[in-house]
Amino acid sequence: MKKKTLASLLALSMVAGSLTACGNTATETPAAPQATEEASTEAAAETETEESEEVVSTADLPSSVQELNGKEYGENADYISLYDKFGKQISIADVTEDEETGLAYLNVDGETYELGLDFLSMAMVYNTSTEGTDFATEDEVYAEWWKYFITRWNYMLPEIPLYSNEYYDVYNTQIKGVEEHPTNPYWQPCYAVIDWTSEKEDNSIILGDTTDLSGKFRYAAFGGTNPGASDLDIQKLTNGLEMVAMNKEGAYQINDTVVDSFEETDNEDGSKTYTVKIKDDLKFSDGSAVTAKNYFYFPLAFSTPVAAEAAGKDHKGLLYEAGYEAFAAYDGTNDGVDGASKVMSGLRLIDDYTLSITIDAQYLPYFYSIAYLQFDYFRPYAKEVWFGDCDIADDGEGVYITGDFYAKNGDSYVMASHITDSANNADETYPYSGPYVVKSFDASDKSAVLVKNEYFKGNYEGVQPSIEKIVFKKVIAETQLEDFKSGGIDLLSGITGGSATDEAVALADGSNGAYAYTHYSRAGYGKLGFRCDYGPAQYTAVRQAVAYCMDRATFAKDFTGGYGGVVDGPYYTGSWMYKAAVDQGMLLNTYDTSVDSAIEVLENDGWVYNAEGGEYTEGVRYKKISGEYATENDKNYQSIDGAYKTVEIDGDYYMPLVLNWYGTVDNEFSDLLVTGFEQNDNIAAAGFAVQKTTGDFGPMLDEFYQQQVYGYYSGTPMYTCFNFATGFTSAVYDDAFYATINPGMYDDNSNWYIKDEADIYWN
Repeated sequence: MKKKTLASLLALSMVAGSLTACGNTATETPAAPQATEEASTEAAAETETEESEEVVSTADLPSSVQELNGKEYGENADYISLYDKFGKQISIADVTEDEETGLAYLNVDGETYELGLDFLSMAMVYNTSTEGTDFATEDEVYAEWWKYFITRWNYMLPEIPLYSNEYYDVYNTQIKGVEEHPTNPYWQPCYAVIDWTSEKEDNSIILGDTTDLSGKFRYAAFGGTNPGASDLDIQKLTNGLEMVAMNKEGAYQINDTVVDSFEETDNEDGSKTYTVKIKDDLKFSDGSAVTAKNYFYFPLAFSTPVAAEAAGKDHKGLLYEAGYEAFAAYDGTNDGVDGASKVMSGLRLIDDYTLSITIDAQYLPYFYSIAYLQFDYFRPYAKEVWFGDCDIADDGEGVYITGDFYAKNGDSYVMASHITDSANNADETYPYSGPYVVKSFDASDKSAVLVKNEYFKGNYEGVQPSIEKIVFKKVIAETQLEDFKSGGIDLLSGITGGSATDEAVALADGSNGAYAYTHYSRAGYGKLGFRCDYGPAQYTAVRQAVAYCMDRATFAKDFTGGYGGVVDGPYYTGSWMYKAAVDQGMLLNTYDTSVDSAIEVLENDGWVYNAEGGEYTEGVRYKKISGEYATENDKNYQSIDGAYKTVEIDGDYYMPLVLNWYGTVDNEFSDLLVTGFEQNDNIAAAGFAVQKTTGDFGPMLDEFYQQQVYGYYSGTPMYTCFNFATGFTSAVYDDAFYATINPGMYDDNSNWYIKDEADIYWN
């Protein structure tokens, strides 16, 4: 069943928005708008297929969430993803671009399909072959897919970028080496500090951060997908000796400090095997030897139902490796039953210092193939951290777990509690592999003390730490400079915003050399994010209307004080793929401020009713949802204060255009959103109501996840909007699986909780 394309619908959703055509031009600034034009109904209609020649309204169409409600996924079920259906068969040569909208379409077997976020994010990294195309290099193919992905993202708008700012790091000049080894978007202080020295009497450095430490330093993402920034910093400082390291430019490379030899073999079945021999002089912080086994403990544990129970989610540590599905299905009792296997065939222990890792053919060819071995999963841990008294072995078929790892007490795995305890361990109970070890953690004041690991051999450049002690300290944004001036902090990183930046620069410039600063453009942005499968935010038109109501350029100027700007998609303007996409003519909607445009997209999407089901005239708009499609979440949706609720009328349901916003406290960004979003006159004029709750970052993330990752989730979905930030922490840009519509992967992999209708292939 072929779906109707959205080309005609774009005329309704983008009629008053500017399209930035970033094409070839004489200007030297690729980010500058090159041309603007309005998409007209007539122009968009001309791009339609013969089956859908007329412009249609989306008013009576269900959202993708409603459309998929109760349907089964799979080749022999109701639907499957378009990428699963055709992805492996196609190349960039099979794709055409709508010249008016920039959206991409697949032409296969005489049919035309619009390409959604899931398809494009997958093809971007898995379909970069130049065979049969007019492209000379895989880089060029990747950039073309990337352009299509960003354009689609810009249309679907799963979040609204509001500022992309300059970061300033101000530091005590008793810390030396910062100028010679500065921070950058990919090389944060947690990496850069290894090159610095301290002239303080105790050879220390005190790092300040506005985010809370939780103590999840062994695995900061345990139970979630967005780890706390400070937790992640400590994880990076205490975990090292990775086989593949990220360098100062954000790219991945073989870590010559660790790797003695490295080979890759392309296998006949399409899989690829990496064989790595590590050096035999690597040690943990307690002096014990690091062997090949230590690189497998972490990914093995987090590919089992035992760790999934502990984390409250399946982290799928070995998802890309051959044999993963069979190994992940093993529960300790079902070896050989229904395809389950206690053996992880894709991992091999060759000898004490040699291992091999085989990547499943379905994930190849892959544009960033070396990243399969990157440090996030293949980093050494002491056996006791994740396995206790258990161990692993290899009898020639692959690695398997020995001992009572899968033992149960009733319905629960006994080892699950051990794994939970280890994930929250914040002391020297177990050794560390990185340049520093955690000496102490104070949960009451959110501080931690790290000391140098004398056994650490060095980072990818062979550099060993010089500073003896690192103190992580929670700071309050409003008082952090006073804390800095009093000597309570040696480095404040990521200072942003006009007044804060002005004050920090003035302090350094007037300090007679006592303080200095370094700065760089942020690879990322602050955003208003949505739970795109819940409430009004499940409708693309609603998200677009919010963008039209906001003055993003003014917001960015006000927040950054002129030290930054705004982007129109999830990209870093300094990245090579952005520059290539600009050269290839990327079209993006700038969502110029216009309440008329907001009203138009809302009306065309069916937000034309009042609470009684009559014609909308004022106040809060409502949308009629057919009783056939309304989900339980739709039926129960209401504002925070309960004043606005979905109402049932004659078997149909009318949902209020109310956005429940969760903002974080002590946050200038949240404060500015009060006027820029919540109390924005355009928002009210368009027929929205916005209600807010404020709280700490952890509870906010739990409400975003709609699960108790940090132990705060209320248990009932409530919030549709959240303000936080996106950062690109490496030069690898891979959003594969982040927009999946596969129910088996959705909760654990969704970045935006979006289900793009274009990704649905009805069987």
